Amino acid sequence: MKTGKVYLIGAGPGDPGLITVKGLEYLRKADVIIYDRLLDDGLLDSTAAAAERIYMGKAAGVHNRSQTEINRLLIAKAREGKTVVRLKGGDPFVLGRGGEEARVLAKHGIPFEVVPGITSAIAVPAYAGIPVTQRGIASSFAVVTGHEYPGKEESSINWKGLATGVDTIIFLMGIKNLPEIVSRLIEFGRPYDMPVAVIKDGTRSEQKTVVGTLKDIAAGVKDARLTPPVVIVVGEVVRLRDKLRWFDNRPLFGKRILVTRSRHQASALSRLLTERGAMPIELPAIDIQPVGDNSELDQAITNLKRYDWIIFTSVNGVAAFWKRLTGLKLDSRALGGRRIGAIGPATAEVLASRGVIPDYVPDTYTTEGILDGLGQREVTGQRFLLPRADIADEELVRGIRNFGAEVCEVTTYHTLPATESIAEARRMLIAGEIDVIAFTSSSMVTNLVTVFQGEPMPLKRVKIACIGPKTAEVVVGAGLKVDILAGEATVPGLVATIEDYFGEKR
Repeated sequence: MKTGKVYLIGAGPGDPGLITVKGLEYLRKADVIIYDRLLDDGLLDSTAAAAERIYMGKAAGVHNRSQTEINRLLIAKAREGKTVVRLKGGDPFVLGRGGEEARVLAKHGIPFEVVPGITSAIAVPAYAGIPVTQRGIASSFAVVTGHEYPGKEESSINWKGLATGVDTIIFLMGIKNLPEIVSRLIEFGRPYDMPVAVIKDGTRSEQKTVVGTLKDIAAGVKDARLTPPVVIVVGEVVRLRDKLRWFDNRPLFGKRILVTRSRHQASALSRLLTERGAMPIELPAIDIQPVGDNSELDQAITNLKRYDWIIFTSVNGVAAFWKRLTGLKLDSRALGGRRIGAIGPATAEVLASRGVIPDYVPDTYTTEGILDGLGQREVTGQRFLLPRADIADEELVRGIRNFGAEVCEVTTYHTLPATESIAEARRMLIAGEIDVIAFTSSSMVTNLVTVFQGEPMPLKRVKIACIGPKTAEVVVGAGLKVDILAGEATVPGLVATIEDYFGEKR
């Protein structure tokens, strides 16, 4: 059997967007991924579904596997002829034991390639607003392990040269030894008032920074109860943080926002929240499932010429409709001659991606908005097709019929409670681990409220944001308060309103 190949890939310091293009390319091709603890789980979503994932995490004082075991596993998997990715936090060759692993692979004749990553030594200070060099302030920096115990008889660190030989000193894995590090630096010439920053969970939404001087930083870190992983920065460049902060002063930084959308729709909302500094927690309250018997929808599609209008009220409705359309070996041409309505820009955009430009999108993206616009058109005697969810209310149907039109309502997908994620959301709400709940549909509200069995006290302790008035109405009907109502009933509109809300609070 031909020997496979091992790729030693640096995943960056935490933010999944900091992995290199090359690293992501190899990750997607891997048969086996052997990964570390300090990685964002989102990176694993990029791997092939059939890829084997093996966790090799190491926490302070707790090693899942020894380095020897990791080395043996790399060799064994490669000898099975597999493409193996060794996914490591930061950069493989910067205090990451990548060199040790490469030497073992070379010794055993295993082909390998190193894909450098962005080291936390540079990225984490940058996310804290601290450049490691700055003209006129610092022209050199050193990266040093903080894991070695400096109090041993013979330290491998040249403390005398380090203390005064470079401008900026960056320690990795050094929080437990911080008092000893401070003592050695002062002993060998660094002044007591030298600025120091200790950054926990750098590049992540939960990033926290404590700033002080060599004289008081150890006490400050203790008071803040910081735990690993941290990056320690010593030098005058730390003073620049006040003016250069950009990551942890964003409007929603650190806000834990429960995203209750179905899993395949959550990414757009989560992405916008992340861009504004929030910590989106994706725990869908609903699960979108296909209809078991598609005969009714198939019949409607086969007889599209009977209808004057097709109104799509959700992205999910478009997706389900098109799945059956293609299943019947038809395409967008089958909709020719029909007038197409979309409840809002997101639905219109999905239709446009399938070659259909809606004839009508209301100014207000609600059922009321659709009816207001149709009421200004002559639709008496016309036939409407409404492909939508099984739990959709009858307001739109009644409104169109009141105009003297005919309506054929067809179920295109089922909306079910997402039992497991709702249970986890309940646990987090009870534990006080959520700041905001973002509701984008009435069914999400109903499903989440149900698990509290009429006593939704934990829901009253968080801020509730709703995408539109109908969703807000259900929230109020459940005895809860709507704190944030989107100015525009879209996902970007909801995020913008949440941002404005907390901006005013600040």
